[in-house]
Amino acid sequence: MRTVDPIKHEEKRREILDAAGRCFVRKGFQGATIASICAEAKISPGHLYHYFASKEAIIQEMVKARLNATARFFGKAVDGADVLATILAGVEASMTDAKNIGQEMRIDMLAEAGRNPDMAKIIEENSSALRAQISDFLRKGQARGQIDPELDPMVTAGVLLSMSDGLKTLSLRNPTLDVAKNIQVLKILFARFLAPPKS
Repeated sequence: MRTVDPIKHEEKRREILDAAGRCFVRKGFQGATIASICAEAKISPGHLYHYFASKEAIIQEMVKARLNATARFFGKAVDGADVLATILAGVEASMTDAKNIGQEMRIDMLAEAGRNPDMAKIIEENSSALRAQISDFLRKGQARGQIDPELDPMVTAGVLLSMSDGLKTLSLRNPTLDVAKNIQVLKILFARFLAPPKS
């Protein structure tokens, strides 16, 4: 029986995911086929199925990676960190990384979820986990007096997720967008929404 090298196995999975991401950005989830992903990754379908059972499995792994990245982002906010400042830094990162594949894919994923039950389930499960992560972070901010205590953390987390998803539409609606000016406005918007009321 052949022994699988876990490092090489993970490297190949990453190559396939990167290739799939490029295909999804170019062709959308509907237009990107297993054949096109294999061509991009320079492997055969049989080889791909050794790593992923389906196109949905590839998408699910990409969504899981986003969830892990979000967990790492909030994990950097150690005890005593300014919760509001961390969230505002996340807003800026989303805007300055607007050409990131993940940003491009997010809008297509949401659109696909409206017509594809499998995608809808992936989005629902991912969103539930993200809301839990963000709401826990918001509760820490409320306990430290950095976030408005009147806000429901879980509801607020859902609103923040939707606002984050919408950031990409700014550059789609206006290709000559002044990113710096928009970041400043967004920071004011988020800060006024989340900050405790002044006494």
